[in-house]
Amino acid sequence: MNTSDKITSVSKRKKINFLSTKWNDNRIVFRVFLLVTCLKLLLIPTYRSTDFEVHRNWLAITHSLPIKEWYVNVKSQWTLDYPPLFAWFEYFLSHIAKYVDPEMLRVQNLDYASSGTIFFQRGSVIVLDLVFAYGVREIGKLFCTTLDNYTIFVILSLCNMGLLMVDHIHFQYNGFLLGILLLAITKVSKVNEQTSVLQGTLWFTLLLNLKHIYLYVAPVFFIWLLRSYCMSSGQFFKRLFMLGSIVMIVLIVSFGPFASQLPQVFSRLFPFKRGLVHAYWAANVWALYIAVDKVISIILKGLGWLKITKSAVMTGGLVQEQSFLVLPTPTPFITFSLTLFTILVNIIIILIFNVINISKCHINCSLLYIIYYPRKTITQIRNSL
Repeated sequence: MNTSDKITSVSKRKKINFLSTKWNDNRIVFRVFLLVTCLKLLLIPTYRSTDFEVHRNWLAITHSLPIKEWYVNVKSQWTLDYPPLFAWFEYFLSHIAKYVDPEMLRVQNLDYASSGTIFFQRGSVIVLDLVFAYGVREIGKLFCTTLDNYTIFVILSLCNMGLLMVDHIHFQYNGFLLGILLLAITKVSKVNEQTSVLQGTLWFTLLLNLKHIYLYVAPVFFIWLLRSYCMSSGQFFKRLFMLGSIVMIVLIVSFGPFASQLPQVFSRLFPFKRGLVHAYWAANVWALYIAVDKVISIILKGLGWLKITKSAVMTGGLVQEQSFLVLPTPTPFITFSLTLFTILVNIIIILIFNVINISKCHINCSLLYIIYYPRKTITQIRNSL
C-alpha cells in the first residue's frame, strides 16, 4: 500500500468514526445553540434599527388588510417589498402576535414598540434560528470529515458575530433564511439520491420566494442540477421536468393570490431608484467608488474648480438614485453586466468541469455578488436597454 492509499484509508476511517457518533453531533449543536441563545436573550433590549419597524409594519399589513392591499399600502414608508411567501410568513406570525399585543397589528400605529412587541419580534428571530442550527448540523455532517472539524464548524457558524449583529441587534431574519440555504445545498449535493435532490430543489425554491436577494446564486443551483443531476443519467428530460414542476408549483402557490396585480408586486420587489449602496453598512465596490468621488469633489471644491457639492445622500438607506459629481455614474446595465460576468466564471466551471462541491461555487458567487451588486435592480436594467 503506497502513501496516498494509506492517507485515503485513514481519512475514510475518520469519516466512518465521525458518522458513527451520531449522538455527539446533536449534543454539540444543542450546547452551542443554547449558549449563543443566552447571549441573544441579553441583546433583546439593545439598539434596534428601522428594520424592526419595517417588520412590525408588515405584520400589521398582512394581518389587518385584505390580500389585494398588501403590496399597494403606503401608509408607512416601509412598504412590503419581499416576495409573497415572506408576506405569508409575516401573516402567520401576526396570528401569534395578536395574543401578545394586538396594538402592534394596527397599520396606523407607526413606530409602535411596546415591550410586548419587542419581546415578540426579537423572540421570533431567536426561535427561528433553530432552522439555522438544523442547517448547520446537516451541512456539517455532509462536508466535515472529523468530529473536531465538525465542532469548530458548528461553533463558528452558530456564534457568527455578523449574524448576531444583523439579526439580533439590527433586526432581520437572516439566520432563518441562511438555514434554508444550507439545507438546500446539503440536499442537492447528494446527487446520487434523487429524493434528496428534489428536496433540495424545493428548499431553494422556497428560499427564493421568501427573499429574492438569493437570486444571485440561482444560476449556480440551476447549472449544478443540470450538470450533476439531469445530465448524469439517461433521463434528462424527465428529471428536468420534475425539477421544473417543483419550481412552478411553489411559484403558483406563492404568487397565485396576487395574479391580478403581478406588475405591482414586481415593482415592489425590484424598485426604481434604489441607489448603488443603500446604506453605509451595505458595503460593496461601489461604496469605494462613491468615496473616491466624494474625496475628489472635496479637493476640487477646495481648489475652486467645483462650486457645488452634495451631502452624503447616496447612503441614507431610502429608495433614491443620485448622480456622481466627478466620476461617471454607472448605469444599471453596467452594474448588472459586471455582476453577471464574474458569476459566469463559476457557472462555466460547474458546467464544463466535473465540479463536486457546490458550496465552494456558492461562496464565490456570494462574494462576487456582494462586491459588484448594487441596489439598482433588474427592473431598471430592463428599462435602460
